[in-house]
Amino acid sequence: MNMALWIAQGLLAAAFLASGYAKSTQTKEKMIATGQTGVAPFSLPVIRVVAALELAAAVGLILPWATGIAPVLTPLAAVGLAMVMVGAAISHWSLREYKQVFAINGVVLLGCLFVAVARFADL
Repeated sequence: MNMALWIAQGLLAAAFLASGYAKSTQTKEKMIATGQTGVAPFSLPVIRVVAALELAAAVGLILPWATGIAPVLTPLAAVGLAMVMVGAAISHWSLREYKQVFAINGVVLLGCLFVAVARFADL
């Protein structure tokens, strides 16, 4: 189980590092052109705040648990990213991108919940 959790944490951290980096460095138009269409309803400052949250939570998925320093931050980071996924799903739903909601947002949300529940249980 621990190995599955580390794999999930690593995959989620990599995905959110990439997403957060893109949102923090690209224009809104470039994000939409490269497939991050869920940003369309939001202003650039809101997108940048979400980027910072994604980057911080990606680090929080790995470092606290790996170092044993404040390990409660790892499941809290997973909960925070789950909330980001709910917001992303709502955004994609409003854009009528239903396949995105279920295929991407839903799968990532389940991964975040898996990490959160299992790591809270390990505390």
